[in-house]
Amino acid sequence: MPSTKKLKLEELGRIDVETFKQTEKISLVVVLDNIRSMHNVGAVFRTADAFLVEKIILCGITPQPPHREIHKAALGATESVTWSYEKNISAALEDLKKENFKIIGIEQTTHSELITEFNIDKKGKYALVLGNEVDGLSDEALPLYDTFLEIPQLGTKHSLNVSVCAGIVMWEFFKDLK
Repeated sequence: MPSTKKLKLEELGRIDVETFKQTEKISLVVVLDNIRSMHNVGAVFRTADAFLVEKIILCGITPQPPHREIHKAALGATESVTWSYEKNISAALEDLKKENFKIIGIEQTTHSELITEFNIDKKGKYALVLGNEVDGLSDEALPLYDTFLEIPQLGTKHSLNVSVCAGIVMWEFFKDLK
């Protein structure tokens, strides 16, 4: 193997915020339902930037930028990724349904399917909803979901940090939608 060196920031070919805003996004919206941690919110923004997510919708008690704690994890992605706030999760999901998004709850339920077995239609429009770190998705909105997906987990916990979960599901959709 030839000699390997780490790339410097200026060698990564990063685009600026204005170029990012002009770049075509994938048909994916991420909805955060009552997320408590500002670090989790910031990490979701940063990952959404990496995978060209169309928009993030913050709902309920989910903290909103600008905030120093969100910025710590987002590293500027709150400036590049389009976002909005909707107090009521049901209203947010109903609006997305009107725009023909398939509403997907990321939750372990009696009817959830493994994300590895879900068929992602390259022409589809998807909204991935991630719930509160303790309570998961809001019960009031459960009837609005088209389906529920879960990430296969084989260890003892069967629980992932919400920002880690968001990264995994965004990557799965990005691979097929890009």
